Amino acid sequence: MNAKLDTIILYVKNVELLTNFYVENFNLKILEEDPIWALLNAGSAKIGLHKIGEQYLEKIDTNHIFDNNTKIVFEIDKDIESARNEFLSKNVRMRDIKTFENYDFWLCDGADPEGNVFQLKSKK
Repeated sequence: MNAKLDTIILYVKNVELLTNFYVENFNLKILEEDPIWALLNAGSAKIGLHKIGEQYLEKIDTNHIFDNNTKIVFEIDKDIESARNEFLSKNVRMRDIKTFENYDFWLCDGADPEGNVFQLKSKK
């Protein structure tokens, strides 16, 4: 079997908030949108934002930030330091810029408003 990544789905508390975050900060295009679902064009794959079921939302504190083991990586065509500073100016949580020996990219992790981790990746 051959497979290719089509869509990554994140279960979220607030579809509208996260749709706006990814559209405004990464210039993703909305392919589908309704109150419980949004599908965003992220280049070679799509990002789906699906509202968490009401039975689960009742158990989540409104200020809760999710902690998960998923990271969405965005290769950017902008200087990583200026991109990081732009996110910081919008009060987006960002880590320090890093790289690895014999690796051709700069990396910087951040988190969306619900705590989903993303990474900026920029060619050196």
